[in-house]
Amino acid sequence: MIHSNPLQNQIVTKLKLGGEEFLQKVLNNRRWTLPSPETKIHQLVHTQGPNFLLNTHPSFGDANRVSKERNSFYVVRDDLLHPLVNGNKARKLDGLLPLLQHCSVTDVVTCGGCQSAHTAAVAVMCAERGIVSHLLLRGEQPEILTGYNLMSSMYGNVTYVGRTIYANREEMLKSYAESVAGNNGYVLWFGDIIETSSATELSTSPNLMQMDVSRSEGNHQRKILVVNEGAGDSVALLGVIRLVQYLSQNHLLGKERPMRFVVDAGTGTTAIGLGLAAQCLGLPWEVYAVMLADKIEGYRKQEKRLISEFKKHFNIEFIDHIVNREDAGIVNWVERGRPRKFGNVLEGEVEKCQQIAKQTGILVDPVYTLAAWETAMLLSSNNAEEAEVVLLHTGGTLGMFGLAQRYKNYFGKLKKGVL
Repeated sequence: MIHSNPLQNQIVTKLKLGGEEFLQKVLNNRRWTLPSPETKIHQLVHTQGPNFLLNTHPSFGDANRVSKERNSFYVVRDDLLHPLVNGNKARKLDGLLPLLQHCSVTDVVTCGGCQSAHTAAVAVMCAERGIVSHLLLRGEQPEILTGYNLMSSMYGNVTYVGRTIYANREEMLKSYAESVAGNNGYVLWFGDIIETSSATELSTSPNLMQMDVSRSEGNHQRKILVVNEGAGDSVALLGVIRLVQYLSQNHLLGKERPMRFVVDAGTGTTAIGLGLAAQCLGLPWEVYAVMLADKIEGYRKQEKRLISEFKKHFNIEFIDHIVNREDAGIVNWVERGRPRKFGNVLEGEVEKCQQIAKQTGILVDPVYTLAAWETAMLLSSNNAEEAEVVLLHTGGTLGMFGLAQRYKNYFGKLKKGVL
């Protein structure tokens, strides 16, 4: 079931005139983690039955569009952004890590599941910048470390936390951060570093190396930043907005053609960032997010919270049209075709991932990206309108290793000669 937004066209019209001002205020004169927002865009063409053809150099102009008799969708290959970090995690950290360096943060405390892609991303990207990460993982240490759990352990400081304690995440993070700070350090939250930083202060003129030297040689006081589970904070929206600005260039997806963006939703932050950017830039794009970890009420609550925080932290007044309407959501929240408890894999899904990989060279995982892939297929197959379908591939490669440990029977069927 798709929970649509009847006021979407009206909101786009109201916000369209503020698009350039929005970009100037939010994106310009800001330092970023990724050197460029650039990403590859491929095209998947349905042939007969479940078969696909991959076009790695698609044309985006109307004159070279794939015939309507052959259904297709674009794939934004954010899974290729970093060898160890999921694409959506890299986007969330794109605007965050420069803030940490600007504020001379020495340590980061965050949390996630045993096979959390978020904690692995924080560990890797903090280590690359000389920042110490403390990762609180839910549950017990596995007998063999693999996948994201292995990366978290290699690059960060892992502590396993019982499920009862983990249930109260805010208190758990606060308590642990205070223990790291000790008597000589202090704990920071996102609101603290955003309020003490401005876009002009985050310009590209300061040298990263100089800032790192001043942190290591000048002030030895520890500054510990708490990052919420999944980096579900307003600053995480910046990198996604930057991505939308890149994709909407005239030689790529453009600003005029209707698009239906599909993404898998864990915390929902990436989907909300896509929707917010599209609305504020006046793009005729709709966002479809496949709900995996919560119900519709939870995602709508998250949507309102993030937009409200974004408005407060970045002083964006003209998105009031969204914030002040109870029924004016910016994301179409979609039920998964085969609902299940979050993290579970159903029979036959591993084989589907294998089939896609063999035919296209694109690896999807059965928990996250397969759900988005199937929704993109459904939308493109039933697409009687002129809207193009675009799948944002968020990654998930390392997650397959953890799943193979957990679902030995399903992955065991991939052996040659076993049906």
